[in-house]
Parts: sequence; structure tokens; C-alpha cells
Amino acid sequence: MTRSSSMSLYEIRMEGWKALTERLGPAGAMRFMMQYDPGHGDYSNERHEMFGALTMEELLHSIEQARPKAPRSEP
Repeated sequence: MTRSSSMSLYEIRMEGWKALTERLGPAGAMRFMMQYDPGHGDYSNERHEMFGALTMEELLHSIEQARPKAPRSEP
């Protein structure tokens, strides 16, 4: 019987996090964990609902309006 088989899921999670942070550091451990986040929702359906009724011209215009304006340089 291994030690992990007698541990609770919480204990396993804490030991795993400890191992990750010791080996990778806090930032590296977070980057590693983010690879396994399954996310939620339906990306394709949400985008279709948000942008499906817009034309390409309307989308491009919206992008141009959202971009910060570059300062003009004087000659």
C-alpha cells in the first residue's frame, strides 16, 4: 500500500502543489496548472451569438475604433 492510497484527495492536492512549487516556483506551477483547466462554455457558440449578425465591415470598424490612437508626429 502506497502512502498516496491512504491520503485524502485534499492531501494529495496539497502535496502535489507543494511538489510543483518547490520544483517550478509559484509562477511556473501556475503556468503548469493552467494547461489543465478545461474551461467552460462553448467558445464557438458564444462568438456566433456575439458577432454572428455583424458584417465583416462592421467588425473591422469596431476593431479600428477600439485601437488606441497613435500620437501624430509633427514634421
